[in-house]
This record gives sequence, C-alpha cells and structure tokens, in this order.
Amino acid sequence: MAYRTEALFRDDAYLRTADATIVAVNDRGGIILDRTIFYATSGGQPGDTGTLERDDGSLIAVAATTTGQTKDEIIHVPQPEQAVLEVGEPIKLAVDWERRHLLMRMHTACHLLTVVCPFPITGASVSEDDSRVDFDIPDAGFTREDVTARLMELVRADHPVFVRLITDEELAANPALVKSKNVRPPAGTGKIRLVCIGENASIDSQPCGGTHVKSTGEVGEIHIGKIEKKGRENRRFRIRFGPMPPA
Repeated sequence: MAYRTEALFRDDAYLRTADATIVAVNDRGGIILDRTIFYATSGGQPGDTGTLERDDGSLIAVAATTTGQTKDEIIHVPQPEQAVLEVGEPIKLAVDWERRHLLMRMHTACHLLTVVCPFPITGASVSEDDSRVDFDIPDAGFTREDVTARLMELVRADHPVFVRLITDEELAANPALVKSKNVRPPAGTGKIRLVCIGENASIDSQPCGGTHVKSTGEVGEIHIGKIEKKGRENRRFRIRFGPMPPA
C-alpha cells in the first residue's frame, strides 16, 4: 500500500517546523507522516535531515528523506538505534535549516547556470558546497571566468524566483521548457510545477520539484570551480560558493 504525504515544502520552502502525525512505519523503520517539510531525494537534490520531536520531548534524528512506492510517499529514515515510533503518534518536525538553505541557494544557482549555458542537460547533482551540471556541448567555448561573471550578473540583479503550475497540455505545447536531454517531468497529474526566474519568468522557466530561494540575490557569491570534459560532447561545470580563488 502506498501512502500520500502532503509535501508542505512545495508551497513554502522556508518552513522550518511543522506538526504532523505518523501514518506508517515500514519494515525498515522508515517513518511516513501525513504531512512533511522534509524534501525527499529527487532530481539531483538530496533529501533533508533534521529531527522529529515526540510529546515527551525526546528527539528522533532523521538521517535521510526518500520517496517510497510513489513520489508522493515520503519516507523519513531515522539514524540507527532510535526509538520505535507508533502509528497515530503526533510529532513535531524540525528541518536542518542551515543545510537546507545551502541546498536551496545551490539549486537556484544550478538553474542560473542553465541560463548562462543554454544547452541540453545530461546530468546534475546538488550538494551543500560543490554542485555540478553536465551539458551536451560539442565544444565548450566557455571559460570559468566568463561563466562566473555572467552568473554573478544574474545574482546581483536580484531577480524574483517563484513557482507556477501549468497543464500537461501546456507543457506539450512548449517542449523547450524541458532542458534535460534524457529525463522528462512526470506527466498525467494534470499539473506541472515550473520554477520561474525574473519578472513574468523573463529569465528562465523550467519544470522542477526542488526547493529554491525567493530571489537570485539570496544565492550569494558563487563561482565556477572547474569545467571538465566528460566524453566527446559532455562538459561538466562545477559550482562552488564564494569568490573565485586566484589562478
């Protein structure tokens, strides 16, 4: 049986705490709640960590968050040797906000990189300090310095970042919205979640289920740490926080 968890983070990525009720504990100890602020690993963004607080004040440390039988079933994986929770038990959630906010900033930075490098995406991975986006580019023709400068122009412009929903039919009529070369957004739900950047999505718009900051200025200073050749037509761009180190 698959459960459906209300994903509060989809409407408000800035929620740090919330109340929920346990609806199931699977045979591996994974905890399923009726609602959650914890993002589950998907689309290159790792799942959240944090704590679940019981009524007696004791804490259950969450080591990872994943999806179950469906994308709507969100499983909170406790660290080993934690207390066993009971179905129906109320719980208070607290996400590791410092880590989550770094991931939100970095994920938004990856979107900005796809604006600077408008080529098909062949892979991506978001982390707290060093993320990557792979592009299908026969001849890179880019330098770390140039890409960094263009990224920082977008950051300093402090463009708004927001979400809007479109239908499956609207996505089919606008295939250029999908930047990934090999992965299509899930269809059949009737609604596709777009992450948009700029007034009226003037900078970018693409399907994405991840968490992002509210404006590009919140990303902060970033730079391209490395551009790597990964195959004949694949280039990997690594994004890091902070100013570019001296050559």
